Amino acid sequence: MTNSLGIYIHIPFCVKKCRYCDFYSVVPSTDTKNRYIDRLCKEIKKWGGQTARPIDTLYIGGGTPSLLDETELAAIIRAVKESFTLLPEVEITVEVNPGDNTAEFLRLAKRLGVNRISIGVQSANDDELKTLGRRHSFKDAAQAVTLAKELGFSNISADIMIGLPDSSEASLQKSIDSILALDTEHISAYILKVEKGTPFAETSIKLPDEDGIADQYLQMCRCFKEAGYEHYEISNFAKAGYQSRHNNRYWLDREYIGIGPAAHSYFKGKRFYYPKDICAFISGTEVIQDGSGGSKEEFIMLALRLSRGLIFKEYEDRFGEKISESLISRALFFAKAGLCVCTDTGISLTDEGMLVSNSIIGELYENI
Repeated sequence: MTNSLGIYIHIPFCVKKCRYCDFYSVVPSTDTKNRYIDRLCKEIKKWGGQTARPIDTLYIGGGTPSLLDETELAAIIRAVKESFTLLPEVEITVEVNPGDNTAEFLRLAKRLGVNRISIGVQSANDDELKTLGRRHSFKDAAQAVTLAKELGFSNISADIMIGLPDSSEASLQKSIDSILALDTEHISAYILKVEKGTPFAETSIKLPDEDGIADQYLQMCRCFKEAGYEHYEISNFAKAGYQSRHNNRYWLDREYIGIGPAAHSYFKGKRFYYPKDICAFISGTEVIQDGSGGSKEEFIMLALRLSRGLIFKEYEDRFGEKISESLISRALFFAKAGLCVCTDTGISLTDEGMLVSNSIIGELYENI
């Protein structure tokens, strides 16, 4: 439904930060947690009063949403249902960290109407999980997937990370094979990046070089495709019918409201975000405006993250003009190098092109 909205709810709580993570989170006290949930529900109701558009995706991420107890998660979902009109086919996703009272949380999520679970597996190698600072083992993650299936969840996503310290083709293959054996409907795959301010940035770690990371990425793409998963977005793979509808909203440049510290929104043609400050959020801080959304450059950049690519007719319908010949000419140059595919209807990146998507998109920008 083109007029629908997505809602993202940020749960900024973690027992401790993983060594690579730069997402905003804090270790909460009971009082902070209570005050946060109270403010969050008020913000949900405030945004609900500003739109009558129906909701087709709700994504509760973090941080660690699985640290929420029954009262807290129920209050959040109730606030959304009372403040917005949820379509019958609404996709409700909650992220789960294996080992955090997983069984109890999954049962709770099922009772509250959650119909999609995203489980942070990351690796099948316990030594790699320890290096990352994760608190679970692969056995914990596998048990979480198994339990989710037993409880009736039929839309489960598993996360995997590549380019890990001291990783190799063999260690990655073990993770790939183990995650495929879990037989989830969706897999999200991320290349490890060392961000400023994280513990990894302050320690000496041995990462694969650029060629090694490229090899791991292509190895992963090949294996998941051979197993029947569509590589539908740079970092995402899905069985037929199981693409993440919420994440697709971002790539298709459709509007959504994000609520919580560091949460971003694109609503009524504007982009804005909450500061990375839980105290400011609890105090009722206003969002920070971040300009207009939906520009030609933004539309092209987001479209090219998807395997379907940039569809000329969609661009023409949106902006009332054809794609420039100079942009098509530049895309044909990349096509000769095997980095993209050009047809009469659009442009899409190959797996090799996705590895260098920023460079390709940057050059295409110059020819809009």
